[in-house]
Amino acid sequence: MKKYFILTLILCFTASAAILAAQVDTVQTFSKSMNKEIPAVVITPQSYNKQNQYPVLYLLHGHGDNYSGWTKLWDDAKDMADQYNFIIVCPDGNKTSWYYDSPMDSTSRYETYVAKELVEWIDKNYTTIPSRKGRAITGLSMGGHGGLFLAFRNQDVFGACGSMSGGVDIRPFPNNWSIKKHLGEQSEHPENWEHYTVMGMLHLLRPGALEITIDCGIEDFFYDANVRLHNELNYRNIPHTFISRPGKHNWDFWRISVKYHALFFNEYFNKGDN
Repeated sequence: MKKYFILTLILCFTASAAILAAQVDTVQTFSKSMNKEIPAVVITPQSYNKQNQYPVLYLLHGHGDNYSGWTKLWDDAKDMADQYNFIIVCPDGNKTSWYYDSPMDSTSRYETYVAKELVEWIDKNYTTIPSRKGRAITGLSMGGHGGLFLAFRNQDVFGACGSMSGGVDIRPFPNNWSIKKHLGEQSEHPENWEHYTVMGMLHLLRPGALEITIDCGIEDFFYDANVRLHNELNYRNIPHTFISRPGKHNWDFWRISVKYHALFFNEYFNKGDN
């Protein structure tokens, strides 16, 4: 009898843990600007309920990947949502969009989708803090570019932003990663390449208006661009965190980076004067 009682307790504990664990859902959202449904992953912490409001971290994937990339290649997403008690949203960037509203392709409007349509959908369907005080955005590689690009251009939407190994200056790479598909050939449309790079957005920043964190491995092919961005932000007196450490452009680096970013954004969310 004692053995069965202990077994029952173990089963009850296991069932309770499963019920209390953070939940990972794939949802279908709708983009009016592109007239199509777009999937996203939404991770809600174990404490989630409709009586409380939760901050949201938007986590962008890299080039060639999709909305499932973060949960497919990184095992700690649920633990992070539980640890910091925020919602994590992984949007889809259509593999190569660079999160632009493309000036060359009217069917590719991923700035509008992520920064407006998806944010509105999440705020409507979940109990969030529906203001910039409760929103942060970051990502890796193409998504690192997207995290800064979208936040710099939409400071009324996001209060904090970051980049992990981000392509923060696209101009040295005129033939890489499908960028010209969205901006045109650099030789023919140089103005697009100036206006649609993170380095071309710094005039939009005011000291202290955004909480910014950037990191990049010293062996990364984007490292020099990230150092230039760091130096330019310093020159413009824009407060930010910059982390430079050994590492390449790979998941070994990003699995650690995202932990730094989550801590950074948690501190932002917990500030009383956001």
